[in-house]
Amino acid sequence: MWFVKIAFHSQQDSAMAYSGEHHNCTDVDQLMKRYYLPVSYGVIFIIGLVGNVTSIGIYLTKLRPWKSSSIIMVNLALTDLLYVLSLPFLVYYYSNGDSWTLGNFMCQVVRIGFHFNLYGSILSLTCLAVFRYVVVINPLRAAQVQQKKWGIIACSAVWLMTAAEITPMLTMISWEVSVNKTSCLDFASSLSPHVRWYGWLLTALGFLLPLVVVFICYIGVVKQLAKGPSSSSPCRMRARRVTVLILVVFVVCFLPYHFLRVLRIESRLMKETPCMVVRTVHAAYIISRPLAGLNTFFNLALYTLSGDKFRRAFISTFYCEYWLTKVRSVLHLAIINQAGCHMPAA
Repeated sequence: MWFVKIAFHSQQDSAMAYSGEHHNCTDVDQLMKRYYLPVSYGVIFIIGLVGNVTSIGIYLTKLRPWKSSSIIMVNLALTDLLYVLSLPFLVYYYSNGDSWTLGNFMCQVVRIGFHFNLYGSILSLTCLAVFRYVVVINPLRAAQVQQKKWGIIACSAVWLMTAAEITPMLTMISWEVSVNKTSCLDFASSLSPHVRWYGWLLTALGFLLPLVVVFICYIGVVKQLAKGPSSSSPCRMRARRVTVLILVVFVVCFLPYHFLRVLRIESRLMKETPCMVVRTVHAAYIISRPLAGLNTFFNLALYTLSGDKFRRAFISTFYCEYWLTKVRSVLHLAIINQAGCHMPAA
């Protein structure tokens, strides 16, 4: 009978430990989704919409004819614009208590929009880093690299590769219907049996490989600029600033998201993972999602360093014309008043 008592007490202790664990397991991730995500996505939507519409307008009206870098920049702004246009749906979704009311099709459109922007931006920035690397390493080929055909080829390749990377995700983004609500699950929260290997493959090919390419370009640019009499030329200095900014975007925006997404998937799929660990990893992953979306802010800064006279066009659009119009109106009003003062009395 003694081993029966031991087994009984062991089961009782396990049940108490399980109950205590779930009692201490806070819903911090749910709070993050309810309050953090709507605010973050709302800010990104407002700034991203204004910034990208303005950038596209400047490229279309003031920076023609385009070079290869201009075409890549416009492509980058378009992908960012498509992403920010999907954010109001997510703001409403998370503000509405994590309940999706727009159907399965819109669920897939919104979730795919985020990943299309993410990997489209990664590949576009990688192309820019490679182009700047070629300009610095071999200045004689700078004119050839700046031809429009290379920008069209690069953007076509970016769209095709991005579509190939995220197409399998269509089978993993799920629209889950429960008793109380309908959820539009994120890719990392998918119940698909293939989510683990696909997550690792997407991280390796969609992020780590471009990161290695960007890092190699950065090292090459730095080494080349450290030697030679023309190392401080405006073209080369601009290329270094662009490459550094691209590397910062990869490390600050993309790296945390991919690392925490892998942890999120693994913590869900591993057996007997403590509830608090799952919740904490999920909360950290939630923080990283808007952080990945902040690449739209860095892209806005990138336009001013692209070498396409974007800064001058921006200033001429929003400052010079405004002040000239204001000065003209003031002068016109002064002339009218002066004329009125000199009119003879009747």
